[in-house]
Amino acid sequence: MGMTRRRFSALALCTPLLLWGCGESSDKQAAATPPPTPTDEQATLLIYCGITMIKPIMAIGKLLEQREPVKMVYTQGGSQDLYLSLKKSHEGDLYLPGSASYLERNMADGLLGNTVHVGYNQAAFMVKKGNPLKVKGDIKELLREDLSVVICNPESGSIGRETKKILTDAGIYQQIFERATYLTTASRTLNAALKKGDADLILNWRATGYFEENKALFDVVDLPASMAIPKKLVLSKLTFSRHPQLAEKFMQLAASEEGQQIFRDYGFLDNKADIR
Repeated sequence: MGMTRRRFSALALCTPLLLWGCGESSDKQAAATPPPTPTDEQATLLIYCGITMIKPIMAIGKLLEQREPVKMVYTQGGSQDLYLSLKKSHEGDLYLPGSASYLERNMADGLLGNTVHVGYNQAAFMVKKGNPLKVKGDIKELLREDLSVVICNPESGSIGRETKKILTDAGIYQQIFERATYLTTASRTLNAALKKGDADLILNWRATGYFEENKALFDVVDLPASMAIPKKLVLSKLTFSRHPQLAEKFMQLAASEEGQQIFRDYGFLDNKADIR
């Protein structure tokens, strides 16, 4: 690639993006029945959601809006950034990070309550459609001198933490960190780097390669499951939720067969997948 490599570190936290329930929907999941009539007593359910999972979560939220007098609101961003936001504000009802490790590391704060398993995330390479540079499913492809590589900051998004773990286990993290064209903050900005031509190769959550806006532009190159181990996705109710019963209904719907079909439609492994 003829581009001059730029080297900088995205140290600033990614500002979470607020989305209202009407902002995006899934045509696959649209229902014919009208939603309940809004009233002055209508609840608002706020979900903090990692970027990679926002599409299935919004599709499930649309179903809940059609069945309950509730308005869904979403904040999306890097998993740790989202946690810091909810911790500071003490507002909201549910939290879905890109890996269960974010729940484990923050559980002592007492803000995370009941949980439900909703599927699995898995890392993979992504390249331009047709794989013109013939990238193989080998982690050491990241060392190729003819490739521009962009990786995620491990201090921000869940894919950054997963990238660091995979590369550390392979013994090449420092090499890749030093030769990367630049660091970015989350799965969405990794995909943007590939689209813009800043990167020939990224390591990202594989489900994003199957999103409607990406699947015609990207090819997914899978890594061995022994290296890119599927990561459990766990949805947690926040202990300060103002609408705990509605939050539980959302959790039940997300974990049901109906909710799991939505996750499968967006390229995720479901909560019954055999990952041995």
